[in-house]
Formats: sequence, C-alpha cells, structure tokens
Amino acid sequence: MVPDSVKSFVVHMYRHIRDKNVYEIHQMCETSFQSISERLFKETPWPSVEAIAPYVDNDHVFCLLYREMWFRHLYARLSPTLKQRIDSYDNYCSLFQVVLHGVVNMQLPNQWLWDMVDEFVYQFQSFCQFRAKLKNKTEEEIALLRQHDKAWNVYGVLNFLQALVEKSCIIQILEQDKHGLEQFTATDGYDYSGGSNVLKVLGYFSMVGLLRVHCLLGDYHTALKWLQPIDITQQGVYTSVIGCHIATIYHYGFANLMLRRYLDSVREFNKILLYIFKTKQYHQKSPQYEQLLKKNEQMYALLALCLSLCPQPNLVDDSVSSQLQDKYGEKMMRMLRYDDEAFGIYDELFSYACPKFITPSPPCLEEPLVNYNQDAYRLQLKMFLYEVKQQQLLSGVRTFLKVYSSISLAKLANYMEVDEPTLRTILLTYKHKTHAVDSDGRIISNADIDFYINNDMIYVVESKPAKRYGDFFLRQIAKLEGVINDMDRVKLE
Repeated sequence: MVPDSVKSFVVHMYRHIRDKNVYEIHQMCETSFQSISERLFKETPWPSVEAIAPYVDNDHVFCLLYREMWFRHLYARLSPTLKQRIDSYDNYCSLFQVVLHGVVNMQLPNQWLWDMVDEFVYQFQSFCQFRAKLKNKTEEEIALLRQHDKAWNVYGVLNFLQALVEKSCIIQILEQDKHGLEQFTATDGYDYSGGSNVLKVLGYFSMVGLLRVHCLLGDYHTALKWLQPIDITQQGVYTSVIGCHIATIYHYGFANLMLRRYLDSVREFNKILLYIFKTKQYHQKSPQYEQLLKKNEQMYALLALCLSLCPQPNLVDDSVSSQLQDKYGEKMMRMLRYDDEAFGIYDELFSYACPKFITPSPPCLEEPLVNYNQDAYRLQLKMFLYEVKQQQLLSGVRTFLKVYSSISLAKLANYMEVDEPTLRTILLTYKHKTHAVDSDGRIISNADIDFYINNDMIYVVESKPAKRYGDFFLRQIAKLEGVINDMDRVKLE
C-alpha cells in the first residue's frame, strides 16, 4: 500500500521535474520529503520504487532519482544491510551512467546535486568501514562480499567522479568564467536558456567529492590538486550550498594541516567559523543543521591544533578567537609544553576532528577474519604525532627569539642547556619546520618570527602583520547599532 501523501509527493515531484520547476523541486526535497519521513517513515523505509513507478509513467530516470532519495533516507534513519549497500551502489552507477551518456535535459536544485555527490562519497566511506569489520560477519555476508567484490571499489568511485569532472568540461568552464566568457558562477550553475545544469554542477561538486575521497585515503597533495580549479578565496557555487561550503573548507584545511601549510588552514578555518558564527541561526530548520554544528566543533579543534603548532593569533578574528579560548584555551596552553600530557591532548583533538580514514583495499577472505577498520586512522595519527614530536624543541627556541632582537649562539646555547652544534641543528630544524611548499611549488614561511645568523650572532626579524582597520570599524558600528536598538526599546516616562 502506498499512502496518499506519498502518491501525491511523487506525482507532483515528477511533474515539477518535467516542467524544470527548480524552486518547487527544492521545496519538495527539503521540506515535503523531510516532513513525510518524520510523520510516516521514522523507522521504516519509503515505499519501494516498484510501488510508486505506476504513478510516474514508469519513467526510468525518475525511478533512479527516487531510489537515490530512498537509499539516502535509509542510511539516515536505519541501518542498511550489505545487500542494500550493494543495491545503492548499483543505483548510483545507473544514475551517473545516464548523466554521462544519456541526453539529460532536467534542471535540478544545486542542493540535491550536492547531496548526490556527498552521499555517494559518504556511502563509499561507510561501506569501507563496514567491510573492514570482519569479525562478526555471517557466512551469508562473506559470500555476498565475494560475489560483489566490485561494489564500492575505490577505482570505480574515483572513475565516476573523475568522469563527471571531465565530461562536464567544468575545469574549462571555470577558466572561462574567470575571464568573463561564461556565466557559471553568476547563475549558480543553472542554465536558463532551456538546457540542463545537471552534468555541469555534478562535475563541479565532484571536484569537492574527489578532495574528500583523497583526504580519506591520506593522499593530501592529490586532494588539493582536484580543488585548484575552484577559487576558494572568492564566493562561488560551492558557497551557495552550506553543506558543500563547510565540507570544502573542512577538508581543504585538514589537508593543509597535514602538509604543514598552517597559514592556509588558519585563514580558511577563520573565515568559515566566522561565517557559521554569524549565520547559523538561519540554518536551524535545515536537515543539515546537526552536521553543520558537528563540523563547526571539529574545525575549532583543528584550528587549535594549527595555532599550537604555528602560533599566528593575528590571523584570527576576535569573535572566533573568543570562541576558541572558551573551548580550547586551557588545552592550548598545555599543548605548548610538549610533555606527555601535551601529546595526549594532540592525540585527543586529532582523533576527534580528523575525517574517518578508510582502507580502500578489499579484505583477504581466506585468512582468519579480523577487524582492520582502524588501521588507516592509526597510521595517520602516528604520522601526525611524529610531526608534533619533531617540533618539540621549537617552542623553546620561539620563546627566546621573541625576547631578543639579537643574541649570540653561545648565549642561547647556554640558556637552552645544549652545546652549539646541537643548537645549530635545532635552529635548522626551526627553519625547516616553519617553511612549507605551497600548491605552486614555492617555499613559503609559516613563522611569526624569523632570524638569520651572521658571525655567530642570531638576528631576529619579527613579522608585523598589516593592521586590519576595517574589522575594528565594523565591530564598533555593530556595537553602536546594538546600543541604538537598546535605546529605542527604552520607554521614557
């Protein structure tokens, strides 16, 4: 039995898709689908595609879209079985094949297209984690894994995302957009001349999907390479969907943290955290609100890690800095000591804020079955803590260099209780660890203070950041408006 509200939903959705009524489709996805789910399908799946197909002329493409929403609801509300995970992959394959090789003339909301890519990557990650927990698998599940060994294969997932990027020609479109020859950003990717936005926008969001997949695999250089065509210093289509905006900056910032490009991470985390701080009340009714809050907390933890490894408080806005102090002020002070307790805090914050890393290779089902779902995470944590350990002596050097404008090597060696050759090694380590290679291959400095040595004397050069007068005036204007509003509410007798 198909409830009347579901019949009405699919009939209206089908009509709006045929009419290219993007606004109504968006409303139905974001509001109607959620309210019906809450009312009728809180703990059960929606009616099967076979049940609703007669109401939509058995339209093949609509049925694929409906199944995409069906599986998304299943993952959000219930625990999918192994068979359902495999069926969902098959549905994505069929849907993306239609987009890549068929003649698609639909206009779909950017939110839905982002949800497709986001859910595709999430389900891949979820499958890899599920498959890696072999200890409690039944014989039937082991047989299914053997039979469907190509389901959620890492090469298949990467190939689909790359094919969407290449077939959509989105990289060339964005290049033309920069020179004013295209209107992709101005129209948020929609095609108002009667064409379709589906392939172009899916290609665009697939670049963010590839950033995310390569972060999950621990390949941070390739992850950032896929994001290069999108200029994240500017407003773009990725900022029009809040979930995409946050996922992009979160993975971009994390990849740069792991590559020691701390300044890039701090700048982007600061911007997105300030944006969330100012606008989160407008997203309270969004289905993505809980995810938004979780990512917000994780990015504060990542910002705390960045600033502990590379103190650059001048890059952080006052309101973000205030929130950061409330959440992690005490822990950041303890992290600067680099003792066992400090390493424990680095471990804790990294474990809380990092992505759920995956081992993409299928298991060997002939050997004794063991769980290996934590292996990738442990490896990334080990690499991160190894980097933290290498920076152990640098906080002491930084403390002394902040005090002196010039100091002899012998004097500093005496203060640090090491001999001169060891001090030279520490200073070289400081130079190395405070420099990184950017995406263009240039060596950039992350240091708030720098130095050079001449005739056994160390000369300190402290970088002075440009003062940001605009922020100061904007804060004062906001305060003044608050005072005026308060005065307006006062009733004079």
